[in-house]
Amino acid sequence: MIKTRTGQVVVSNEKQNRLLKRLYGSVTGRALLKALTAPAVSRAAGCFMDSTLSKPLIKPFIKKSGIDTSEYIMKGINSYNDFFTRRIKPGKRPVDTVPEHLISPCDSKLTVHKISSRSFFCIKGSRYRVSDLLINEFLAKRFCGGYCCIFRLEVNDYHRYCYIDNGVKSENTFIPGELHTVNPIALERYNIYKRNSREYTVLHTENFGDVAQIEVGAMLVGRIVNLHGKSSFRRGDEKGKFEFGGSTVVLLFEKGRIVPDIDILRNSAENIETVVKYGEKIGIKA
Repeated sequence: MIKTRTGQVVVSNEKQNRLLKRLYGSVTGRALLKALTAPAVSRAAGCFMDSTLSKPLIKPFIKKSGIDTSEYIMKGINSYNDFFTRRIKPGKRPVDTVPEHLISPCDSKLTVHKISSRSFFCIKGSRYRVSDLLINEFLAKRFCGGYCCIFRLEVNDYHRYCYIDNGVKSENTFIPGELHTVNPIALERYNIYKRNSREYTVLHTENFGDVAQIEVGAMLVGRIVNLHGKSSFRRGDEKGKFEFGGSTVVLLFEKGRIVPDIDILRNSAENIETVVKYGEKIGIKA
């Protein structure tokens, strides 16, 4: 289930969900997934989506997804990826500038989970270790007792993401893997966040300590585009974007650094995702 910050229930895409159940729930479907999730297929799909040949897909997608294009800058769009990574109009995603406020890095459906002493956490009935995300046991131990925040983007979300605070960052670390959809249905059979391609960095922030930010690729999304290597950053500055498809951002916080907003904690405890927007307050400094 998905809820807005005001408690309104959001209807999920049932047609898409039925397709995913068929893919992940049968031998034939899983055989097809093995081919679909290969990096070469993802690269080929990316090339097509970059080309002008993909432009006819845009209008039907807008209609089907009910996207309000009045919020976006629609000039200069010559491919599906141009549309998918479209920029929001100035003022449409105001960034909360209160230093002690934790903000969302993106438009998404958010769940927040406490990281246990054994570094396991649960998402939609599946168990994950932080070290599986990072492939780094030493770094994973630093987040024991903290929070894991999972921001799941759907295809109709704004696919650019920002920095959550001022600070400096390490180099990006890319972890190759199979590319699967991040739809919750896929989690019933696969450890998606462990298998997917992903890229992470450590953000040394002014207000929230050291934060690991992980961008996770989805089915047919081979390109996680981060704009900076080792550098300084400012709250609200664009960090990067996803090209074509639903994707996920994960933030890992150390113990005692943040207090998530109560509605998000309550929803997450009931396995309910909360709709949040780029730059919106989602918690406070502890």
